[in-house]
Amino acid sequence: MTTVAPLLSPRLSLTPKTALVGLLDGAWWPRSRDLAAELPPLVDALEGQYGRITRVTVNPTRWPVVPHKVPATGHTVHVGWFTEQDADKMILLSYTVGRCDLLVIPPETEPAAAARLMTAAALPGSVLAAGVLMADETATGRRMRDARTSEDSWENDGGATPAPLRHPVVGARMIPVPENPRR
Repeated sequence: MTTVAPLLSPRLSLTPKTALVGLLDGAWWPRSRDLAAELPPLVDALEGQYGRITRVTVNPTRWPVVPHKVPATGHTVHVGWFTEQDADKMILLSYTVGRCDLLVIPPETEPAAAARLMTAAALPGSVLAAGVLMADETATGRRMRDARTSEDSWENDGGATPAPLRHPVVGARMIPVPENPRR
């Protein structure tokens, strides 16, 4: 007798229903890079809001194997790939609602970074593309690791570092205003 492990619910964060339309409809954090195993629970979770998902497109650079078809509850999902598509984005298509664009967070991502990405991708009206969110998170993570390393060495020498200043808008870039040369 063969026993099948229950499917885990997908780690998913969707943009709330609002009039603000952004580039992404949310984020998905799969547990592995096995698309055939990861896609069915994601499709099942999205069908309540998006209707029957019939097609999915991915960039093959993030998935070692891209199956042509994946069985979902009661139907088959056709999977396609495009190297021109953002490598960090998945597009899901349905007959009823149309399209759902999700940021795909790599399975090996640290939980704190994944939480930041899931929150940022689900902001209504966000104009940040999947690749930009991932690049910003990579830079933020690098700064956080560098800050911890310098703080650890300072603390070990008996000093203390001031808390870093944070900008109130996540992902915002501060652009200096040039001084008026006519003053």
